[in-house]
Amino acid sequence: MRKQIVAGNWKMNTTLEDGLKLAAQVNELSQSLPQDVELIIAPPFTHLHTLANKLQGGKVKVSSQNCAAWDKGAYTGEISVDMIASTGASHVILGHSERREYFGETSEILLKKVKLTLDKGLTPIFCCGEVLDERDANRHFEVVQTQIEEVLFNLTEGEMKNVIIAYEPVWAIGTGRTATPEQAQEMHAHIRKCLVKKFGNAVANATSILYGGSCKPDNAVEIFAKPDVDGGLIGGASLKAEDFIAIAKSFPK
Repeated sequence: MRKQIVAGNWKMNTTLEDGLKLAAQVNELSQSLPQDVELIIAPPFTHLHTLANKLQGGKVKVSSQNCAAWDKGAYTGEISVDMIASTGASHVILGHSERREYFGETSEILLKKVKLTLDKGLTPIFCCGEVLDERDANRHFEVVQTQIEEVLFNLTEGEMKNVIIAYEPVWAIGTGRTATPEQAQEMHAHIRKCLVKKFGNAVANATSILYGGSCKPDNAVEIFAKPDVDGGLIGGASLKAEDFIAIAKSFPK
């Protein structure tokens, strides 16, 4: 059975003081969640050690929002996977649409990051998704499949078992256009079909695929009801503990 996961990407928001308060609220409210729902928060780098220490042994896991493509060295300002692991974090978000757009992250770079993350025993949350022009040109399946093939198809079956995928319909984020639950399911099913081709049914059916397209408390129930949607990668709504937990309670009973 696939894990049901709700991950909150705080992006470049909250001071350490704000983050401590938000994490404490999330942790308290998480006690009401079913045991089989996995909760992850991804605060800024500056918060990782403090929050991982505070949340240790509880239901809420901590993720980094990114990592360096190198193990160590003269790369001023970069944060290595070893550094992230030393904070107590357990996951790393990789290939987020904002990293691809604003920082020029390519499949070659992302493959290095995914491999480093897995080698250090952390779990990558690998993001994929198409932009508006690609959706309008009816190239969305091709684009997402290429992103997966260029990175994840270079992994072994054993490595792939430790990867979470997050689908971001970039065209539906901040554009005024909305992706329907049916469109989410259609792409999630396509992603799973891609995994079957390379890794077989067992791995594909065990891989959690999260939806990352403006998921909120008022649409999460309908989205999470789709058979190939295993949870969400949540942006803005993860900055309000009540909304974040409401989304985590949206899985079918």
